[in-house]
Amino acid sequence: MTDKTSGRATAWLVCLLVAAALYGNYYVYDSVGPVADLLQQQRGFSDTQVGLLNAIYSLPNIVLILVGGVLVDRFGAARMTIWTAAICLAGALLTAFGPDFTSMAAGRLLFGIGAETFSIATLVAVADYFGSRDLAFAIGVTLSVGRLGSYSADMSPTWFASAYAQGWQPPLMIAAAFAATSFAAALAYRWIDRAPARARAAQGIAAAKANEGFAWHDMLHFGKAYWYLLALCVLWYSVIMAFRSTFSIKYFQHVHGLDLATAGEMNSYVFLAAVFATPAFGWLCDRVGRFAPFLAFGALLLPIALAVMALTHWSLWWSTALIGVSFSLVPAVMWPLTSKLVKPNRFGTAIGLMWVAQNAGIGGANLMAGWLNDRAGAGAQNPAGYEPMMLFFGLCSVAGFACALLLWLTAGRGAQEGVAAKA
Repeated sequence: MTDKTSGRATAWLVCLLVAAALYGNYYVYDSVGPVADLLQQQRGFSDTQVGLLNAIYSLPNIVLILVGGVLVDRFGAARMTIWTAAICLAGALLTAFGPDFTSMAAGRLLFGIGAETFSIATLVAVADYFGSRDLAFAIGVTLSVGRLGSYSADMSPTWFASAYAQGWQPPLMIAAAFAATSFAAALAYRWIDRAPARARAAQGIAAAKANEGFAWHDMLHFGKAYWYLLALCVLWYSVIMAFRSTFSIKYFQHVHGLDLATAGEMNSYVFLAAVFATPAFGWLCDRVGRFAPFLAFGALLLPIALAVMALTHWSLWWSTALIGVSFSLVPAVMWPLTSKLVKPNRFGTAIGLMWVAQNAGIGGANLMAGWLNDRAGAGAQNPAGYEPMMLFFGLCSVAGFACALLLWLTAGRGAQEGVAAKA
């Protein structure tokens, strides 16, 4: 085996380990939605409290995730993956075994502190090993395996029916077990990373990150295209995560008359589609090189899907398919494009800044949606009470599409080809 072949093999092994770690992380994040109704029935939680369990995940990262991105650039992806995976495991355990709402919320808070920096570290890890060659495809593979974790969480009422029959806690204990597997995969990645670290340094990857010290004012020099991308990231993810991960299963149950297992299964198809489509879109972007048009198209599909769901009596398959394509295409383009818009030694920081704003948006969207539902009396007896929430999500998704158009039109050919001037 040649050194080149060995290097590629190591890169793909790291990609798969990072993806396996991401699988467990995504499962834990999406473990709240399937038990939302049980938490209301058995623990008396309101929609606002259920929304807070996911919102509180995002709230600390309004500040900490930028620090996390800087730490990833400073200490390396492998170390930060281990440290943050350990924090995530502790948060998942506290959520599962917490005796009251306060302790469960504290667990989600702890999980959130680790999870977002963990996700940054995984993207930086893939970028470190792949450089510009097949980067979008590799990120697509990583994200697709992660999406399997979300799909598994949505399918858990069917796959682990006996656990759900015992109440709200056993499903969250299963989530904690997946957090443990994520930590184990992170340990394996760190062990492998130690050997080729010197070789990658010789190739200039590690050296490129160490050439410049970090200065906060560097963020002011990110180009205009980056800021449009950041705005799209905030608006698009706020809708996807607040609706799909928190309220969609209840919405399907109360508005469209599905039972819990069927609603979870329908919701899961968004991620099942992403498992296969995200790597395909990443591969296509690597070959075609026109990132901005793909991004705008993916952003457009989200408001269309929400309109179909809220304003028509069409089968939920239509809106699920549209959201699935959007959820596959946008991340497949967004993160590789980010790596092309900023310097390599600022990639972690750039993602961190995006996720600062993203988590503020997700947290705010969860709280706003829960408040709108409670204010309108949304529930099985009042399906129309969900209309304000759907209008809110629709407006945010339209604004996100507008940002994608601005990115495309303002950056021009540079953004389309993913070779815009680096900050």
